[in-house]
Amino acid sequence: MDRAVKKTALQNGVRILTKTMPHARSVSMGVWVNVGARDESDSENGLSHMIEHMIFKGTGKRTAFQIAKEFDAIGGQTNAFTSFENTCYHARIMDTHLEKMVDILTDIFLNSAFDEKELEKERPVIFQEIGMVEDNPEEYVHVLSGNAYWGDNPLGRSILGTRENIVGFNSAMIKAFFHHFYQPSHIIISAAGNVRHEHFIDLIGPAFETIKAGQPLSERITPEGYPQIQLNQRDLEQVHICLGTKGISITDSRRYAFSLLNTILGGNMSSRLFQKIREQRGLAYSVYSFISSYEDTGMFGAYAGVSPDNAGETAALIVNEMRKLKTNRVDSAELNDAKNYTKGNLLLASESVDNQMVRLAQNEINFGHYISLQEVVDRVESICENDIVDLAAALFRNDQLALTTLGPLTDKKQFEEILTV
Repeated sequence: MDRAVKKTALQNGVRILTKTMPHARSVSMGVWVNVGARDESDSENGLSHMIEHMIFKGTGKRTAFQIAKEFDAIGGQTNAFTSFENTCYHARIMDTHLEKMVDILTDIFLNSAFDEKELEKERPVIFQEIGMVEDNPEEYVHVLSGNAYWGDNPLGRSILGTRENIVGFNSAMIKAFFHHFYQPSHIIISAAGNVRHEHFIDLIGPAFETIKAGQPLSERITPEGYPQIQLNQRDLEQVHICLGTKGISITDSRRYAFSLLNTILGGNMSSRLFQKIREQRGLAYSVYSFISSYEDTGMFGAYAGVSPDNAGETAALIVNEMRKLKTNRVDSAELNDAKNYTKGNLLLASESVDNQMVRLAQNEINFGHYISLQEVVDRVESICENDIVDLAAALFRNDQLALTTLGPLTDKKQFEEILTV
């Protein structure tokens, strides 16, 4: 392990990790819970995200305003996010304010009131967040694509939940979900920057060691993908296309080849999709490929926003580029460029205390140990042309392709022909 990285497991199972970056003047801290939208039942859909909002709405000794004011008074930046598998409450401050940051984050995490009056005020805020996603076609088509591909599995739902569920949530439901899922074995605290591990443990350990274990949590259900064509009607200037197919899990040994494959196909401005669809044909302003990986499964996809008249041609170009990767070896120069791009992004991001805080937690959640940047770089360098071809052949199968559109299209026939050729 990197000598700057240290880990302590409290007696109740809470894990605390730090990375000392003595050149930094700031500290980034995150309280992570290995629980997200994927762990919700249908009637609970949206509870993880609701808790993310409500945890900042007051404790026994701080009002929502006091929480905001105390962070602002030390020049701190604080936020939170919910994903399908994790929830994170994080902040970044100057190193001289470490004690205050720890005190506030500890208080809101362990002592949130989940007050019914605050909940009533927060409902319309989340309604606006849902509306904001629905009003953004490029973002909303990804939600629709996930729903089409994963079906009734929680991965197919919106992390934000439904308006119907949110109306029905009350303080008792939130507290019950929180205490059931926010168990010590699922909590990771990570900090990176100008921080000493022993001092950080002294600050945060005693409070988090008071969390009691609960009943064992249910195993997540691994879904099958549902290849299909789904056209969602909306009166728009563009058609927003998401083409999805089978992916791999976040811990799969092929993940380094998967990342390079994504870069080559549509991960940057020199990628095949960007060059073919935007630069050479002028069909789209926004076009890219993307990876959605989870602990046991994943999806690979490509997006483009185009004129309705060009939707079929664009989908055909995407499918054609995917098929080329299955049958034609990637040129060594193209693969080398993708490696350099990936390494550059990794190393530039490593200078950020926020990025290092995230890496600490995600490595612990997914692998149970820290993975150094050098090991990642070495694994990226080890990928050869055949690795890309073999992975593309395994994933880009006709019987796995799914296409979702949002816009003024009604005819599936052209897409059926494209996906089955």
